Amino acid sequence: MTKVLEELSDAIAGLADGVGPSVVGVGRGGSGVVVGEGRVLTNAHNLRGGEVTVTFPDGRRAEATPLGVDVEGDLAVLSVETAGAPAVPWGAPAPRVGSAVVALAHNRAGGARASVGFVSATGVTFRGPGGRLVEGAIEHTAPLARGASGGPVVDAAGRLLGIDTHRVGDGAYLAVAADEGLRARVDALGRGESPTRRRLGVAVAPRHVARRLRRSVGLAERDGVLVLGVEEGGPAARAGIGRGDLIVAVADTAVSSVDDLASALADAPAGTPVTVAVVRGADERTVAVDLEGNGTAHEGSV
Repeated sequence: MTKVLEELSDAIAGLADGVGPSVVGVGRGGSGVVVGEGRVLTNAHNLRGGEVTVTFPDGRRAEATPLGVDVEGDLAVLSVETAGAPAVPWGAPAPRVGSAVVALAHNRAGGARASVGFVSATGVTFRGPGGRLVEGAIEHTAPLARGASGGPVVDAAGRLLGIDTHRVGDGAYLAVAADEGLRARVDALGRGESPTRRRLGVAVAPRHVARRLRRSVGLAERDGVLVLGVEEGGPAARAGIGRGDLIVAVADTAVSSVDDLASALADAPAGTPVTVAVVRGADERTVAVDLEGNGTAHEGSV
């Protein structure tokens, strides 16, 4: 048993020594990982403003500039002088439930923190900072201390498996999976291509609230998404959609939840106004909404 524990300790120490130089601190309370020369990957929620300080394991501090930010996916790529800090290796096989993992994070005292756990689930869906669904995440049991968000999760060979994003309670933590899709997104962010999403510019209520409110004023129950507020000058406002309207379809696709609405907007044909079916009181009408050129995501609206 002693020999097994010694071998395990040596393996973990080797991973910390090998990957630790790639792990950095981001801002006042986050972590990140070097993914290329002059490039650091972290969580979008670690950023505050147009510049952020990156702290390297040797204590060096440098000002970084966000190149691309994916608010909904909770990812950001920073431009910063990495000064020889190595990039974490990619190419890990897809993890299985039970696979051993090591989670690393910036240590304010210097170097990196490391903790060991196992993959407890794969293909997990969670809500990003803006409330949209993020799919394909890895759930693991390696304990994360405060400030670990944005740090890497690696396999037994030190290859990147995911980027930690948040804890889900009961000793489980979530990481955005480092698959080919993530690599493509990181490359795009590194080129300054922040993703945009098509949005109506409305604040909405979930289906059960909409049904209850309609029933309370004597209207027939109807599945849909209730508009609680409209962004001034936004696409919905320009099309005449108002507070109290019930959105029931987008581009002939029925919607009964916020997630339905987000998916329908994303899938609607590009380049032309999108049809939106709206119930106002007992009357239903269809309006054409111009969604093009509406910028990046805004938290809390669709």
